[in-house]
Amino acid sequence: MRPFRSPGASRPRGSRAAAFVLVACAASLAGRSIAQDVLPPGGYRPVDSGARDRDRLIDESRVHVARLRYGGGGDWYADPSSTANLLREFHARTGIPTARREFVVEPGDPRLSAHPFLYMTGHGNVRLGVEERDRLREHLLGGGFLWADDCYGMDESFRRTVREMFPERELALVPLDHPIYRSFYALAGPPKIHEHDGAPPQGWGVADGERLMIFYTYECDIGDGLEDADVHGDSPEKREAAIRM
Repeated sequence: MRPFRSPGASRPRGSRAAAFVLVACAASLAGRSIAQDVLPPGGYRPVDSGARDRDRLIDESRVHVARLRYGGGGDWYADPSSTANLLREFHARTGIPTARREFVVEPGDPRLSAHPFLYMTGHGNVRLGVEERDRLREHLLGGGFLWADDCYGMDESFRRTVREMFPERELALVPLDHPIYRSFYALAGPPKIHEHDGAPPQGWGVADGERLMIFYTYECDIGDGLEDADVHGDSPEKREAAIRM
């Protein structure tokens, strides 16, 4: 197994609009939250889109996680409560303000650069178009970070996607003395939250010089451990290990 390294470092790097919304309308899956303002029986009230956009900008300015919506048929939306719980715990433990919601972005989104921390997960196939790969590559080389957590089933297609995006770099095991295991909490490595085929938990990465651009947790299922407690029935110890990672 080659040591974890990069082949070389690159440069670091309104008018008010009224709209009526149906009762129980879900949030947008494209990273722009659809504002809802549902009244008790009797009617609806115009939505203040200016306030909506203002709230979005506020959340973008805080520590936040943007879930990556990818193609290929995989369930990119898996573990829906995980990022909200992670941000809540991050704020409680560090005092650093965090966003009040999750963002969802696609690799080709023109606002991708507003989201330095990307998260992706799922059980199935991952596929990005050529332009999407190029945009995501540019984002990561420009200082962005991607955490990919295999929910069991996306390993083969994720590794293929990384090779297509960074043919000159290697997805390699991250050494256990890497700062990602020593930041805030000292960890022995990625935790094993759910058993699948009995393999040990692993952390893989792609670096740009000394900076980790992609961190891939495999055989871990950390997103499940971040979910609401009643979803998977994980023990408090497992959930704490997921949060610490």
